[in-house]
Amino acid sequence: MSALSEEKLDSTAARQPAYPDYRIISLIVGCAIFLEQMDGTVLATALPTMARDFSVTAPAMSVAVTSYLLALAILIPVSGAIADRFGTKRVFNSSMVVFIIGSILCSLTHSLSAMVAARLLQGAGGAMMAPVGRLVILRTVERRHLVSSMMWTLIPAVLGTMAGPPLGGFIVQYLDWRWIFYINLPIGVLGFWLVRRYIPIIHNTGQPAPFDWLGFMLCSVGLGCLLFGMESFGENTDPRNAFLLVTVGAAACVAYVRHARQHTHPAVDLTLLRIDSFRLSVISGSLMRITTGAQPFLLPLLLQIGLGFSALRSGQLILAISVGALLARVLMTRLLRGIGFRRVMVYNGVMAALSYAVCAFFRADWPFWLMFGLLVCCGITMSVQFTAYNTIAYEAVPTERMSAANSFYSTLQQLMLSIGVCSGALILKIAMAVSHNVEPSRLNFSAAFLIVALVSLSSTYWHRAFAHDAGHELSGHRHRTGDH
Repeated sequence: MSALSEEKLDSTAARQPAYPDYRIISLIVGCAIFLEQMDGTVLATALPTMARDFSVTAPAMSVAVTSYLLALAILIPVSGAIADRFGTKRVFNSSMVVFIIGSILCSLTHSLSAMVAARLLQGAGGAMMAPVGRLVILRTVERRHLVSSMMWTLIPAVLGTMAGPPLGGFIVQYLDWRWIFYINLPIGVLGFWLVRRYIPIIHNTGQPAPFDWLGFMLCSVGLGCLLFGMESFGENTDPRNAFLLVTVGAAACVAYVRHARQHTHPAVDLTLLRIDSFRLSVISGSLMRITTGAQPFLLPLLLQIGLGFSALRSGQLILAISVGALLARVLMTRLLRGIGFRRVMVYNGVMAALSYAVCAFFRADWPFWLMFGLLVCCGITMSVQFTAYNTIAYEAVPTERMSAANSFYSTLQQLMLSIGVCSGALILKIAMAVSHNVEPSRLNFSAAFLIVALVSLSSTYWHRAFAHDAGHELSGHRHRTGDH
């Protein structure tokens, strides 16, 4: 027997009995995402208060969100390579430590610039937590359990988004916004222990590929300049500087594409786009994520500044999105088995875009229950949509390319979320300029919500491009001839 065959047998033998039940692994990975989601949603509720403390405008606080997402976009492309080189479990645990250190530094800041620096460090930890956690699932869970595993991962993540808004409102109203970052410490310590106790050591089946330093630098410069350029367009800065940043970023991205075509193991493997289900999931999911990136920034500002609600009431309303996402856990498997991935993405995608467009018409005199119910619909539709994307993207990806596919997919995911925040801030600024407002009005927010919802609606074209039987092995749906 060859050494290679023995290695495969050893790997397979080690893999089967060593890994705990996929639900346990999924819940632990979900707990790491819980930490990220809660941090982000709590922060969103506190942005207006932080803006007053830092003596800046509310739209300018978008840089506190974008800086975190920038760190994710820069470092996620190499998350797979780092996990391959240093070990998936070790990197996953170390990322929690970095995230907690960043949180502590955030709590000590007294200016927006210091907050941005601390959020960059926090983002460096977050850049490894979610994608490497997803890599743990992809490498340990059988494909027939993948949909269920993604839904189990969703539960603690949704609980994080549920806890964030009301907790953020309570902290802002009764405590100090710095407690937003203090509460990450005990949760992070618990997550660190759970990973050490239950996540197995995952054995790689081969030698890690040589690290693509040039590709990493081009990606970092390209994505960083693009995001900060777009952020600058949304601030009161010289537009020539913003244009220069965007131009440099675009040039670096073009240079990376040329580099990737000639490199054997590029930092981001663009040849994965030849896989139909992966390519379509990336494109359609990117359009939808622009809306979900803008929403956590725009919605708290609309409720508190546009409608005059308190931080606590705003947090209670935003909680509805998480309630909807949790309800989607009950519907998801049945939907996919009943009508298949393609139909779910086509019809649910339209409903998701329209449900966010309705936010543009919120008024202060609307009943609380009506706004809460509409936001529950937002949570259900978006949760269903992204669970479908996150599962079907890997349907046809070979096992040996899972690490590269996960890094690529996670990079685009965070990039589009960042663009969503920047787009929301930019549209809001333009609307304020047109209406000659110093502070954003309700109508300014309405314009921003409608435009980002239209971007999501455009993804319908790409949803229809999926094969009619796409994902049938994952969902258990039996495709019938003539089924549309």
